[in-house]
Amino acid sequence: MIIGGAVVLIFGGLFLAKKMEWIGKVEPTEVEFAKASRSTIIEKVSASGKIQPEVEVKLSPDVSGEIVSLNVAEGDSVVAGQELLKIRPDNYVSLLARAEAQMNATKANMEQSKAVLAQSEARLSKAKIDYDRNAKLHKDKVISDADFDQFVSAYTVAKQDLEAAKANVNAANYNVKSSQATLKEAKTNLTKTTIYAPQSGIISKLNVELGERVVGTSQMAGTEMLRIANLNKMEVRVNVNENDITRVSIGDTVLIDVDAFSSSERKFKGVVYEIASSANSSGTASAVSNDAVTEFEVKIRVLRSSYADLIKGKLSYPLKPGMTASVEILTNRKDNTLTVPLSSVTTREIGAVAEGEKKEEDGTNSTNANDALEAKKRKENTKEVVFVMEKGKAKMIQVKTGISDFENIEIVSGLKDGQEIISGPYATVAKKLKEGDLVKKKDPKAAEKAADKK
Repeated sequence: MIIGGAVVLIFGGLFLAKKMEWIGKVEPTEVEFAKASRSTIIEKVSASGKIQPEVEVKLSPDVSGEIVSLNVAEGDSVVAGQELLKIRPDNYVSLLARAEAQMNATKANMEQSKAVLAQSEARLSKAKIDYDRNAKLHKDKVISDADFDQFVSAYTVAKQDLEAAKANVNAANYNVKSSQATLKEAKTNLTKTTIYAPQSGIISKLNVELGERVVGTSQMAGTEMLRIANLNKMEVRVNVNENDITRVSIGDTVLIDVDAFSSSERKFKGVVYEIASSANSSGTASAVSNDAVTEFEVKIRVLRSSYADLIKGKLSYPLKPGMTASVEILTNRKDNTLTVPLSSVTTREIGAVAEGEKKEEDGTNSTNANDALEAKKRKENTKEVVFVMEKGKAKMIQVKTGISDFENIEIVSGLKDGQEIISGPYATVAKKLKEGDLVKKKDPKAAEKAADKK
């Protein structure tokens, strides 16, 4: 009886302590709160890249040789048609002279062939007259068959000689055309030893020096000698991830932060004017993997009006090719829309997979099919939610979101203006917090005191 009474007393005490929360008390999770409010939200896509001229021409020679004249330096302004440099022309002068001599020789041959043609025509005319005259005599039995056969043979040979002479004239004419083509090519190659500016601009890069040898061919690019750029029209070329490229459109406004001007916190303005239709090449096929990031090149024109005040004195061209820049492409904007902090929205699986649905273990194919089906169901059941506090407990509310920036996200449905929601800490909202968990408002002063004690 004593032992039984003691057991009853112990269990009764434990029950009372549990009920009064003297033991086994669950500490509520400390959370931060924010209110859904109306504000302006601007959706942005961030990227980084290099500043380049919109138009930049790379000059390579069509002929090889030594540079004997260099008339420009890097940074010089040039106009279209201006002489930039000259490659030693000696070899090409010799080739031109040889081509001219060859053409003169072929012209002489053609004149000789024409003379032979004229002689053949005269011989044919005489042979025909003799043939006609003796044909009548032969008919009248004045001359023998043997004598007449000689005239026939002479007439036939004369006709063949005329055809051969005509063929020789045609051949000589073709030789003349070939020589003319060779002469034209030699003249062209000689003119290619002098390099002229194809457009007006600035020498943005000079890769050669006086006396240096360059290699050039007409079939492929030779030595890159210099570049001419129009520095009045600059652009930023950035690579945008495939997940963001669908939000970028031609004409979108862009804020540009150039590293060279970061100390002055100056922002330049631009506009998207070209979006690549295909993804950037990622190397050889063997180097491409499923984890490779797919990116598209976007070209952003820098508005000259955004740095007009810098165009003076030494800063005639404040933006130089190759400068690093970070951009924020403003893809969408909504005013007076309901927003909450970005950290307050998370995802949860609503409606678990039925217990009766289990993986079949009778084969690999069926197991993979069940895994795919289960993953699909999980994806369909995963919804965007926010948490609110109701009677000291976390309550989950499903919401539909819209555009977002780096701080806030638009709430299309699910919340009301001014409704208080749990906004942090981020790790708590994103992973730990569940429906029905005890929560309490975080005391910032208590956190400060704890930090001071440490």
